[in-house]
Amino acid sequence: MNFKIILLASCLVLSQAVITAGPVKEVKSKGKAPKNIILMIGDGMGTAQLYAGITALRDNTNIERCPVSGFVKTLSADDYITDSAAGATAYATGYKTNNGYLSVTPDGIAKETILEMAEKKGLSTGMVTTCAITHATPAAFVSHVNSRGSYEDIAAQFLKTDIDVFIGGGWSHFTKRADGRNLADSLLKHNYVVARTMDEVMNAGSGKLAGLLADEHPARFSAGRGDMLPKSTAKALEILSANKKGFFLMVEGSQIDWGGHGNDLNYVVEEVVDFDHAIGKAIDFAAKDGETLVIITADHETGGMAITGGDMKQGKVEARFTYGDHSAVMVPLFAFGPGAEKFSGLQDNTDVFKKCVELQHLNSK
Repeated sequence: MNFKIILLASCLVLSQAVITAGPVKEVKSKGKAPKNIILMIGDGMGTAQLYAGITALRDNTNIERCPVSGFVKTLSADDYITDSAAGATAYATGYKTNNGYLSVTPDGIAKETILEMAEKKGLSTGMVTTCAITHATPAAFVSHVNSRGSYEDIAAQFLKTDIDVFIGGGWSHFTKRADGRNLADSLLKHNYVVARTMDEVMNAGSGKLAGLLADEHPARFSAGRGDMLPKSTAKALEILSANKKGFFLMVEGSQIDWGGHGNDLNYVVEEVVDFDHAIGKAIDFAAKDGETLVIITADHETGGMAITGGDMKQGKVEARFTYGDHSAVMVPLFAFGPGAEKFSGLQDNTDVFKKCVELQHLNSK
C-alpha cells in the first residue's frame, strides 16, 4: 500500500494524562550498576512512528528525557526481516532464533531468559502489555516453544515461572482451554491476585498480581482501553520495588505494530502517544529512585512508514506506508539512568540482553 494520511493529533493528546517531560537532568546512581531494569518495547516502532508521536505531542515527549540514544539491528536467525517472536527472543535470551520461535534456538534448545535469570537471583519480575500476555513479545520472556501460536502452552508455562506481576489480555488462554484446565484457579493456588478489571489491578496490594483484562487482546487506546498501559506500569513498579534486591520489568506498547500492519496512521500515533505516557511513568520512577535503568526500543519496524509532511505546532502529521508488514530497517534505542551510557551507538538486538545481564550481574554466582 502507498497512500497519504493527515492526522491532527490534539484530540489524542488532550485525552491523556499530563506529560512530565522537561529538561534532561543527569541522574547520579547510588552505585556503579542499576539495581533495577525496565525494558520497554514499542512493537513495530521505527523512527517514523516515533517521530509521528513526537509531532502529535508537539515536541513535548517523555522519551526525549533520555540522554543516551542509539540504533538496533533486528535481523533474525533465518530471515533478514524479523518477526516479534524472534525479535523478543533476542532481547530475552541473547540468542538469534527463527521467526515464530520463542526462546529456543533454531534447533529447538531452550535458552534461559533474562526474566528467569533475575528470578534465580532473587529479583522480582514483571511484564505489562497492551496485547494478550501470551502473545509473541511477552511470551518470549517466560516460555520456550517453537510456535508463537501455541497460546495455551505458553499460558501453562507462566505457572513454571515465579513472575510477580503480569498485566495484559489473554484470559481465554488460561481459562477456555482445550485441555479443560482452569489456570486462573492454578494462579490463585500460587498466591496470585487475579484481576479482571483495571480497578481490580489498581486496588491490588503487595504480593503477586495477574491482571488478565481481556479474553484476547485489550482494545486499542481510542476504542476503550484508555490509559491502561501507564497505570499498569506504575502499579507494577509499585509492587516490584518492594523487593530490596531489585527487579526486572518488561513493558510493551504492543499495538503500535497493529497500526503499522493496517497502514493506519491514527492508530499508530495514538499508540505511540500512549506508550510515551508509560515511558513517563518509568522515567519518573527512575529519576526519583536513582538505581533504575530504563531502556526503550523496538523489536522491528512495521509498515515501511515514511513521514511526508506535517506541522509540529499543530501536531499534524502526513505519512505514507510502503506495505503492510515488517521491514528490516534499524530501530531506535534510548536509555536513562545508571548504565545508560553502555547503550549508545549501533548494536545488535542480542547485545541489549548481554549488557543488561552484565549490569545486573545475573551471570555471577
